[in-house]
Amino acid sequence: MADQIPLYPVRGAVVAAMANRKRAAYYSAAGPGPGAERPSSRYQLEDESAPLDEMPLMMSEEGFENDESDYHTLPRARATRRRRGLRGLLRLLCGGWASLCTSCCDWLSTVCRRERELRARTVWLGHPEKCEEKHPGNAIRNQKYSVFTFIPGVLYEQFKLFLNLYFLVVSCSQFVPALKIGYLYTYWAPLGFVLAVTITREAIDEFRRFRRDKEVNSQLYSKLTARGKVQVKSSDIRVGDLIVVEKNQRIPSDMVFLRTSEKAGSCFIRTDQLDGETDWKLRVAVSCTQRLPALGDLFSIRAYVYAQKPQLDIHSFEGTFTREDSDPPVHESLSIENTLWASTVVASGTVIGVVIYTGTETRSVTNTSNPKNKVGLLDIELNQLTKALFLALVALSVVMVTLQGFAGPWYRNLFRFLLLFSYIIPISLRVNLDMGKAAYGWMMMRDENIPGTVVRTSTIPEELGRLVYLLTDKTGTLTRNEMVFKRLHLGTVSYGTDTMDEVQSHVRNAYAQLHSQASGNHASSTPPRKAQPSGPRARKSVSSRIYEAVKAIALCHNVTPVYEARAGVTGEAESAEADQDLSDENRTYQASSPDEVALVQWTESVGLTLVSRDLTSMQLRTPGGQILTYRVLQMFPFTSESKRMGIIVQDESTAEITFYMKGADAVMASVVQYNDWLEEECGNMAREGLRTLVVAKRALTEEQYQDFEHSPTRPQSRYMQAKLSVHGRALKVAAAVESLEREMQLLGLTGVEDRLQADVRPTLELLRNAGIKIWMLTGDKLETATCIAKSSHLVSRTQDIHVFRPVASREEAHLELNAFRRKHDCALVISGDSLEVCLRYYEHELVELACQCPAVVCCRCSPTQKARIVKLLQQHTRRRTCAIGDGGNDVSMIQAADCGIGIEGKEGKAASLAADFSITQFRHIGRLLMVHGRSSYKRSAALGQFVMHRGLLISTMQAVFSSVCYFASVPLYQGFLMVGYATIYTMFPVFSLVLDQDVKPDMAMLYPELYKDLTKGRSLSFKTFLIWVVISIYQGGVLMYGALVLFESEFVHVVAISFTALVLTELLMVALTVRTWHWLMVVAELLSLGCYVASLAFLNEYFDVAFITTVAFVWKVSAVTVVSCLPLYILKYLKRKLSPPSYSKLTS
Repeated sequence: MADQIPLYPVRGAVVAAMANRKRAAYYSAAGPGPGAERPSSRYQLEDESAPLDEMPLMMSEEGFENDESDYHTLPRARATRRRRGLRGLLRLLCGGWASLCTSCCDWLSTVCRRERELRARTVWLGHPEKCEEKHPGNAIRNQKYSVFTFIPGVLYEQFKLFLNLYFLVVSCSQFVPALKIGYLYTYWAPLGFVLAVTITREAIDEFRRFRRDKEVNSQLYSKLTARGKVQVKSSDIRVGDLIVVEKNQRIPSDMVFLRTSEKAGSCFIRTDQLDGETDWKLRVAVSCTQRLPALGDLFSIRAYVYAQKPQLDIHSFEGTFTREDSDPPVHESLSIENTLWASTVVASGTVIGVVIYTGTETRSVTNTSNPKNKVGLLDIELNQLTKALFLALVALSVVMVTLQGFAGPWYRNLFRFLLLFSYIIPISLRVNLDMGKAAYGWMMMRDENIPGTVVRTSTIPEELGRLVYLLTDKTGTLTRNEMVFKRLHLGTVSYGTDTMDEVQSHVRNAYAQLHSQASGNHASSTPPRKAQPSGPRARKSVSSRIYEAVKAIALCHNVTPVYEARAGVTGEAESAEADQDLSDENRTYQASSPDEVALVQWTESVGLTLVSRDLTSMQLRTPGGQILTYRVLQMFPFTSESKRMGIIVQDESTAEITFYMKGADAVMASVVQYNDWLEEECGNMAREGLRTLVVAKRALTEEQYQDFEHSPTRPQSRYMQAKLSVHGRALKVAAAVESLEREMQLLGLTGVEDRLQADVRPTLELLRNAGIKIWMLTGDKLETATCIAKSSHLVSRTQDIHVFRPVASREEAHLELNAFRRKHDCALVISGDSLEVCLRYYEHELVELACQCPAVVCCRCSPTQKARIVKLLQQHTRRRTCAIGDGGNDVSMIQAADCGIGIEGKEGKAASLAADFSITQFRHIGRLLMVHGRSSYKRSAALGQFVMHRGLLISTMQAVFSSVCYFASVPLYQGFLMVGYATIYTMFPVFSLVLDQDVKPDMAMLYPELYKDLTKGRSLSFKTFLIWVVISIYQGGVLMYGALVLFESEFVHVVAISFTALVLTELLMVALTVRTWHWLMVVAELLSLGCYVASLAFLNEYFDVAFITTVAFVWKVSAVTVVSCLPLYILKYLKRKLSPPSYSKLTS
């Protein structure tokens, strides 16, 4: 909507009004003429007098925004004039130079923000030079920087963080002689190390992206020209080029499918890198170009493709193909079946296509969104504590200057104190946390109990330990997405898995009887009978009804058998060799939906086998081995709007034409003849967790079909005109097909089961006991979603369920919310439509009530609704959310959540690749949260506070030293001592805290209640932070005052005693903090101590070597260290005895 906001409000209102009048005129002109029948209400365009409550939210907002009167726009105009007045005043004050600068800035802003308008296009075959507009190049560029912007870009990303910018200012101040405290390397070395690590990591990632882009852009393809084939790089392909793509080769750009080497005129493509679905997709070549004798004929014809403007939707396309040099001109409708999108892979044959979109206009690039950079709650809390430390730093420096009496150049002394106490904010905090997060991710991927786990976002592992809401998909996440045919219901009789042998027997007998009748008719030379319309007949036998239902299921689908053993088998039953190929055991089925494959596999199990299929025919093998051939006259594919699919076939042996259709019960109930069992049985199957499909048919006479396909009064029928339409094609096609969807004969109801994933029930129970509230968001129907919620124990058997009634207006939503408010401790089940209405009027009330429920099930949810629910929970509860899913429709939800988990499942890797963490099974989420998430959070909290304690400790010592020295801004430690303290002397023991654990993994899984404590954030809070501040002040004061009291003659002895005691105190504090020792922790302690002792021999500049080898030095250091640490050990022992933490009760 941003591009629709008018630049000048008053004029924008007029333009909007004119646009509304044009839109009304267009719809009235497009409507039926006088005497014409109005389309059925199912496809009727919305009337202008529709109630406001029934209008879509986006439409109502846009309408009100564009139709505002001058009453609302005048204040904006005044504000514009006011801004112009200010700009004029600026010109008067600053002269022409300011005017020139302002104009240049406005022009640059306009140029940078301007986006090229996307338009529909006409593409001539093989003639890129005829393109009227300039289109983007086809080079792929995923790099974030160029050679010139790399260093500035990386530095900007680093120094926009408060911590790094602070240290940059501190380091730069050391170039000013009056502010210089110590050696330059004591400030620049840590900062340089952090920047070097960051720049190196970014450079490696950038080089990898450059190498991947170069590899893709350098791929060679065959381009057809008038002189033959030439090799061209992928980056040099232009709109209008004719490109040849071989089998298993990536399609370089969006193309319209013109020809293929396959005799059927179709091919399969793999789209897993585009939409995440692993099922192969069938694509159909343009029939006009497929029929041409040779490739060179593509240049001898005068033809073009009209393509809609580039869109986001990868599942739809509207266009036309026109050949002008034929008589009459050939017009063909183009849809998604005629397209080859970039980033897909050809799975069969060789294809030739004409390029229609390149580069940034391709579907794959337009759907590539940059996900938000997720920041963990722990990082936000540490950032707040860092700001608090900065305020403490400023306050301490002001106090020091005040105690000086503001003598001399006090502002210079203030800045020197800021530099002296700068270690209060440790630069190593960011480095330690990032390294710790990398270690946590490594541990997750190395865990043998959750094999196949991949950490794709290494910055938020501790988020797994603070989750309150888990939003999960159903199909493929809680269930396996493995469809098994379970039930066939014919109205009076139902067949389950234990009675399928009866169905097989009926099918065998029916086809044996038909075969004997056909043999008798052939012997008596009777012509085949003609098709008769299916009117109400006498009650059929069970055998004939089973036969009709099984045949309908075997014919009404988009499944294609693929023979892996011998490529190129087309399934023509004209010879014994072909028949042998059809019985190949290596046959597999490919379809866009696993439900379809399950139905065809079931018909094969009962005796009716799909053996071959192409664009125009389909062949079935009967239980007796006979091959039945059917011509495919029309196909009406399934769409999310129609919720059904249809096919018109003609039996070649009898010439019967039949229209078969199957779909959801909600839409099929109004299509089939009256019955009294469909609604009840659909509900029964849904309660069993089965996915239902209603199957129906209608016999057509030759005249009825010809009237549908070729109208006698017009050159083209209404259906063909709708298919050639480039505006509102889906609505017009559906309205045309509806003429066939009347009084259809109900054949049966099928039930397919989607099995639960392994250990779903104990995993959900584990998460509930951990205090995590689980919401299931699914696109499935309400009954099926409710049943899966019960069978998976998302909702316990004894728990009440409140099914939110369908609401369409504000009043209905108000009444239903009041009814729901009176329920207590019950699960909520709500549909997407009702949810949309409630969120429009009562967003806060609905979210507040839903958050009180133990479980929530949202059915019939679109992907955008899933993401919106996640964002609503984040806004209203301020709690951490996690989304888990396995399909491309879950990507938006996963990216919107604070923590996204993807499952590599049947629906491909789209969710897995977009997620922060990838797992292979739903049950792995239990260990991922209870063990790794919990440990990551507790370890990061301890590590962050300990690093801050290290900085506070030395800053306290500096403050005490300055106070004793009459508030002089003189550093206590200089040069290598400061660098060594933050690195080799204390870094390894502090970082070893990433190996600490309070309970063993098995205990954390056995007692998930331990996880519930973490959601309160008590491991890192202002309370724990203040405790560490008190500890730091106490230890810093003891270390400094102890050294000052015990030293005898020289100041260098103070440095030696205090610094040595400081290092030993840090090592002992690590030992005090550790709860479970690891051998690497012991190594880190001994290694750091050994490094310090060994370095004493080389620190002649800071220490008196003769003094540090005496017994006096040893006992003084020991005394100061004991006084600083022993009270803390005593306090810790008393606390564990008097108020032990929850985990200690389990480990004792």
